[in-house]
Amino acid sequence: MFNFTPLLGAQSSTSASQSLLELDGGVRVLIDVGWDEHFTVSKLRALERQIPSLSLILLTHATTSHLGAFAHCCKNFPQFTQIPIYATTPVISLGRTLLQDTYSSTPLASTIIPTESLVESSYASGSSRSDASLQLLLQPPTSEEIAHYFSLIHPLKYSQPHEPLPSPFSPPLNGLRITAYNAGHTLGGTIWHLQHGMESIVYAVDWNQVRENVLGGAAWLDASGGGAEVIEQLRKPTALVCSSRGAEKVSLTGGRKRRDDLLLDTIRATVAKGGTVLIPTDTSARVLELAYLLEHAWRKEHSNNSSDSPFKGTKLYLASKNVGATMRYARSMLEWMDDNIVKELEADEAAATNNKQHKRADSKQVGNRDDQATGKNAGPFDFKHLRLLERKKQVERITSTRGARVILASDASLEWGFSREILRRIAADPANLIILTESKAGQYDTEGDQGTLGDLLWSWYQERRDGVALEPGADGQNLEQVHTGGRPLEIRVAERVALEGKELLAYQQYLATQRRLQNQMPLGNSAALETAADAVDETSSTSSSSSEESDPERQGKALNTTAAVANLNRNKAGLDKETLGVNILLRQPGVYDYDVRGKKGRDQMYPFVSKRRRADDFGELIRPDEYLRAEERDDVNGHDMRDGRLTRDSKLGQKRKWGEAGLQGENGDVGSKMANKRRQPNSNAVDGNFMANGDAVTNGHLDPELDDMSDGSESEADEVTSGPSKVVFQTHSVEAHLKIAYVDFAGLHDQRSLSMLIPLIQPRKLVLVGGDTRETEFLASECRQKLFSASFEVAEEGVQNNVFIPVNGQMVNASVDTNAWTVKLSNALVKRLRWQNVRGLGVVTLTGHLSAMAVDEQEPADNMVKKRQKLVRENTEESAIDQKPAEKAQHVAPVLDVLPTSMAAATRSVAQPLHVGDLRLADLRKILQSTGHTADFRGEGTLLIDGLVAVRKTATGKLEVEGGGLGLPNYPTRSLEGSFYAVKRKIYDGLAVIAGG
Repeated sequence: MFNFTPLLGAQSSTSASQSLLELDGGVRVLIDVGWDEHFTVSKLRALERQIPSLSLILLTHATTSHLGAFAHCCKNFPQFTQIPIYATTPVISLGRTLLQDTYSSTPLASTIIPTESLVESSYASGSSRSDASLQLLLQPPTSEEIAHYFSLIHPLKYSQPHEPLPSPFSPPLNGLRITAYNAGHTLGGTIWHLQHGMESIVYAVDWNQVRENVLGGAAWLDASGGGAEVIEQLRKPTALVCSSRGAEKVSLTGGRKRRDDLLLDTIRATVAKGGTVLIPTDTSARVLELAYLLEHAWRKEHSNNSSDSPFKGTKLYLASKNVGATMRYARSMLEWMDDNIVKELEADEAAATNNKQHKRADSKQVGNRDDQATGKNAGPFDFKHLRLLERKKQVERITSTRGARVILASDASLEWGFSREILRRIAADPANLIILTESKAGQYDTEGDQGTLGDLLWSWYQERRDGVALEPGADGQNLEQVHTGGRPLEIRVAERVALEGKELLAYQQYLATQRRLQNQMPLGNSAALETAADAVDETSSTSSSSSEESDPERQGKALNTTAAVANLNRNKAGLDKETLGVNILLRQPGVYDYDVRGKKGRDQMYPFVSKRRRADDFGELIRPDEYLRAEERDDVNGHDMRDGRLTRDSKLGQKRKWGEAGLQGENGDVGSKMANKRRQPNSNAVDGNFMANGDAVTNGHLDPELDDMSDGSESEADEVTSGPSKVVFQTHSVEAHLKIAYVDFAGLHDQRSLSMLIPLIQPRKLVLVGGDTRETEFLASECRQKLFSASFEVAEEGVQNNVFIPVNGQMVNASVDTNAWTVKLSNALVKRLRWQNVRGLGVVTLTGHLSAMAVDEQEPADNMVKKRQKLVRENTEESAIDQKPAEKAQHVAPVLDVLPTSMAAATRSVAQPLHVGDLRLADLRKILQSTGHTADFRGEGTLLIDGLVAVRKTATGKLEVEGGGLGLPNYPTRSLEGSFYAVKRKIYDGLAVIAGG
């Protein structure tokens, strides 16, 4: 059984992805916890209802659309952290930096509390109805909490099957195996293969078959077989879940090289006129491809002293609040990238070694200066020209003056991050340009949310109302840049404001109501609300000092235990026994007994929860990272540890020494350590972007745009309001005169990839998600024609039932009807089997006599019983009588045995030998050419040998050989046999012949 339910992303313009897979035995697998750019909490309600029944969670990509809601679920859905989660190492590392950047960049990521929840809270507390216009925010997770949440994920490697652990509230998984394969869209992106009994499910959402500069192509095709067939593990699954995004997109002629040249030519045309180029991108996924391309383009131009390229006078920036950690992780995960990246690193290391060994001291110094200026012998992500900007003051500084510069900034939606601020500052200049790297489905999605700023600019690009500017490219073709024509551009900025007065009371009432609801759940599920309540207590001005001395353990938490206590004094209220129930043994100090007479349910036993130790056949599972000392780690909870000491921000309630307002550095200066930590990503000696004192460097000279930023401004952090808060929106209106261009750097499959690979995969059932309605219907129509009708020749009604296009919340039954029987082989028959190896698989044919026989049940268990009984007999004499070996439980089962002698002679004439395997015509052509034959392709799917024999391969994989058996006298290799027989002999050599009988 296999039921599929898309929770988000099916036939929708939003890119958020959430999918629920239901298998036999009640096994429920959630794949992805994506969110969109609006961070609307109502879109997670369907997911919240499914959490208590989930068995495990799988993550595919380190993007907002695939794991944007992960930290929110861990903090606000208590049972979520008890579910085993699996992902690749790059998805874990880059996803952590993505969410840390998201929560520090926009208050909307904290999510606005729904109005109906505030109204219910005020009604439950007996106060007046809450103001419906309040936009209160939940407490966002801190960077340390986000790092802790991602540490709970189990890392996996590609192509390694794994048997996952079930959640505490999940039924047994019954041998479920999961395997991750490269998806090619992002670093560590995953195509999941799930094997459960007879069901073989392939989940492939957002993949890319084309190799790029940093990322290799998706692992669909078998490289050992010439790349023309799908690997065995992903071929012919019972169900394929595939994304339909890009089904109507035509690939660019010229491939990756043409795409890269188009981007560089577009940038060159703008910076040559002194304009600024803004390229909005994501934080940790596609930004690696863009950063690598631009950095190496700048290195190439600077290494050519004879060229007069405008890139030499153009500055290159990458702006994101956590981009330093992202690039550190990227440098440590080169083995997950394309093979060319590893070769480049090895070549650079070899060149650096040769320079040290063979150059003299004076020439070596000159060579080092040349290397620093040109970027030679630098690693793939050791940037020499790309400067990292992590603070708002740096962004404001470089955009305050007009000049030629290229800025990569997050986020691609332009709803949050530095890209929105940069757009507001450069929009009025007609010499500037914004390059969109992803196409948008539309300005409004199916849920009715207003589109993002990126959607608006994409609609302007498609309308082209104010004309198009044509710039000449390097290859002679024109580059299109769309004019905006002075349209008004409304930029909405969300700001966090602290709560006070009635707003703070409404927030406290909401926390009390949520605490009351979660108190009815098992113990230990209220940590998130306790943290939020602590923040309320720290910021509230109504606390009294007398209550702190009376009961410090329950200080500030009595309000959150039940809504009824909200009407009393929060700090003096006591918890009655009726409210606590059996939990009084854990929550009331000095109480050691509880009357269970007449109690029902969980109140009948002691509330002890034992922590479950995870183990496998080799013992208890451990994490090697937990046993490293702090100075041995490169990163601890998201902090850079290369300076030898962990720096931590002061928290609410943290003890500090007298007169210490902030953190002290090693030299005793307050705040200097934090300043050094913020400069650390840019002050790496390998990077060469900043000197040791934090000054910006450009080819050995100080960057005039950043060199006059004093140490005081360096140490100033962006103001972030802590504690209970609300969101306030401010709208900035600017006249847009800049131009808009588009270069596809989304790294997703297109029409050609989908139409080519899906027929090669040959799924028995196909489920299409991850695209809008038009794209999904178009791809479904194409698959019904090419895949099922042509290959299996099924009826029209059967074709419709094999392709599913569900909407959000709709469950489809993608099970495949199979008739399977379990047959036991007799020992005599097993001894006669002769196995043959066919491409790593053992194949054998057998003929036997099927009969019903009585077999022993649980034979190994009976042996253990006998051993146990023998030990008991040695100790007591009475056990010799009472514990006699029990009779074996027997049942009747079908058994396949050796044929009787009377039937063997009759079946010997019926059994025929079998040819097993799939011989490719390209391989047959190479074999025949190596033996002296001439073999060429004529037409489609026809191989002509010696001009006499034609070999064709039908759609079902059958080989047809036509032609004469005469040989040509000019060729000595064909003197012994004709071409026809030579071809058939080579075909038989390429197949495994299994004898029948």
